[in-house]
Amino acid sequence: MNKLQINLQNCYGIKKLQKEFDFSSSKKTFAIYAPNGVMKTSFTKTFKDLILGLNSKDLIFPERETIREIKKEDGGDIAKEQVFVIEPYNEDFKSDKMSTLLVNKELKGRYDEIHLKIDEEKDKLMKKLRGLSGLRDEIEKEISETFTHDKDMLLVSLESVQGRVMDKTETFFSDIFYKEIFNEKVVNFLETKDFKKKIADYIKKYDELIDASKYFKKGVFNHNNASAVAKNLMDNGFFEAEHSVSLRAKNAKENDSKISTKKELEQVIEEEKNAILNNPDLAKAFEDIDKALNKNEDLRKFRDYLVKNEKIIIELENIGSFKQKLWISYLKTEKDLYGNFLNEYKSGKEVLDEIIEQAKTERTHWKNVIDIFNKRFSVPFVLTIKNQDDVILKQEVPSIAFVFKDSDGETSIEKTNLLQALSSGEKRALYILNIIFEVQARKEENQETLFIVDDIADSFDYKNKYAIIQYLKEISEEPIFYQIIFTHNFDFFRTVESREVVDYPNCLFSYKTENEVKLEKASGIKNPFINDWKQKLSDLKKLVASIPFVRNIIEYTKGEDGADYKKLTSLLHWKDASESFLMSGLKEIFENTITGVNFPTDNLTDKVIDKIFQEAESCLIASEGINFENKIVLSIAIRLKAEKFMVDKINDPSFVSFITSNQTIELFKKYKGKNPSEIENLKILEQVNLMTPENIHLNSFMYEPILDMSDRHLRDLYRKVKNLS
Repeated sequence: MNKLQINLQNCYGIKKLQKEFDFSSSKKTFAIYAPNGVMKTSFTKTFKDLILGLNSKDLIFPERETIREIKKEDGGDIAKEQVFVIEPYNEDFKSDKMSTLLVNKELKGRYDEIHLKIDEEKDKLMKKLRGLSGLRDEIEKEISETFTHDKDMLLVSLESVQGRVMDKTETFFSDIFYKEIFNEKVVNFLETKDFKKKIADYIKKYDELIDASKYFKKGVFNHNNASAVAKNLMDNGFFEAEHSVSLRAKNAKENDSKISTKKELEQVIEEEKNAILNNPDLAKAFEDIDKALNKNEDLRKFRDYLVKNEKIIIELENIGSFKQKLWISYLKTEKDLYGNFLNEYKSGKEVLDEIIEQAKTERTHWKNVIDIFNKRFSVPFVLTIKNQDDVILKQEVPSIAFVFKDSDGETSIEKTNLLQALSSGEKRALYILNIIFEVQARKEENQETLFIVDDIADSFDYKNKYAIIQYLKEISEEPIFYQIIFTHNFDFFRTVESREVVDYPNCLFSYKTENEVKLEKASGIKNPFINDWKQKLSDLKKLVASIPFVRNIIEYTKGEDGADYKKLTSLLHWKDASESFLMSGLKEIFENTITGVNFPTDNLTDKVIDKIFQEAESCLIASEGINFENKIVLSIAIRLKAEKFMVDKINDPSFVSFITSNQTIELFKKYKGKNPSEIENLKILEQVNLMTPENIHLNSFMYEPILDMSDRHLRDLYRKVKNLS
């Protein structure tokens, strides 16, 4: 992408903008100084629309036709994946490309190869367990929490129950649907104190009946066990082989009965079971439970299920234990699949453990980002990775620890609490961390990207601002990256050029005309007088605009008491000497102050004041643009005409001669006191005080206000001041 052609119309306040960005220079970066309200936010919002697949529009005039054409040199549209907008600050931003930085590819490959086989067997088992339990979603989490109280320990959980699954006991509850019992509303009700008492009453009566039973014994052989025994004997051909069983009644000295068929055994068990379950006292206890379960639809559904499956009532006293019994029953039902899974897991586990241990010591690109942030940015904490092995191998979201240290020790806190403790500048630094992740991820993916950077260093202290500038420089050195950097901070604009983030020809000023936004090459970024004007003083606009700079130099080198300083002051404030100061005198001061200056030799007998007003008139018809020197010339001319008007109106030479500072303000106070009814004149003179001081008293470090001001406003004000009467 060597070139980008942009044609925008009616996009969020940009009435029209047409510009070709030529990225063929080595740094592939443009920097644009954009005063507030000109284009910066509108431009970035338009590119965000492109990324999100949204149509752009004009919010103020939505009926106007919008054009958004952003094309590469081949005429094709730039893809949304090729654009990333860096906003000034977005607390919620989190790079969705972070996972690409988390992987050590060699370790990940070995890890995945082993896990692929384990997961194949696990998935076969899970499919069957879903059918048995009735659960569809989060079944792995449910099993894991049942046996380990941790939602992410499924494999460990399944391994831990091997002994219970593989023993010879029967699957008492494989016909029970987990989903029918363990939904949130039912479980919450089962845990209530009132229901626990009803269950306890039921179990107490049940235990009493079991103790009084002829064949059953509490905790050893109840009706559930008995039914399982009958089924097991039948399934194994016990009675078909003409074997028989004898049931010994409690306290009996001889066998009570000899049973030779499954039917006989089932009949004995059924009679004994009915004697218990149909007991009036137990029935009353169940009735209390039944009534309690009539409060809402979920509980009534559970009650109906309970009526059909009375055998689970006695299990409700210990919900955790019952959950385990259910899963064990299901696993017993699918013992072959469980065994296959277990064999695959155990054969790969040892190697997995070795890989995980190695992963904990690995340095990934993600770790490099953390190091960049820790070393460059000034914040009161240090970042560390808490779950590095899972991050590297499983591509899990990193768990970042924010570690605070002082002389008494250290502590780490979560991000939510961290944001409450940080200043706005420190929060912005944390935002930059996520930006670095995005940039580094795109670098690893070899993703050609245009970054639209919107005042990224705004509100940072200088140390962090310079850290950002250094990182932007590194972006500019990547062959697959391109940048358009916007700022309304002139110092930042100047610094990205001086620190070689952007080449000087790619530094642009933006300004808004009546019909469109314009971008033109910046000049005088370091100092317009030193770098441009002093060699072009034959241009009278540049000569007049240089007067404040030369006065600054005299102020810094000789002070304010010298004759040259006072003479130049008479060209910026109306003094007795203002009208008599000739161009020859100005030439002498310039040449005495600046070595090698090329001052024009014609018109030396002309008055400087006349040249100032002459150039101010030419500014009124100049084409629209940044017009840096025009603004200074207009500001000087406005000030002089306003002060002359007030001096003439006040008509008190002694008062004027005693003014030593803030002359325009002092004259205004005096004029207002004498002429309080001249409302329109006072409004115009107040505008002079508001708009001109910073434009005239400028120096090599501070001329941002004049860049931000439209020269149209100065032209209008000059016309008004000329007409004061």
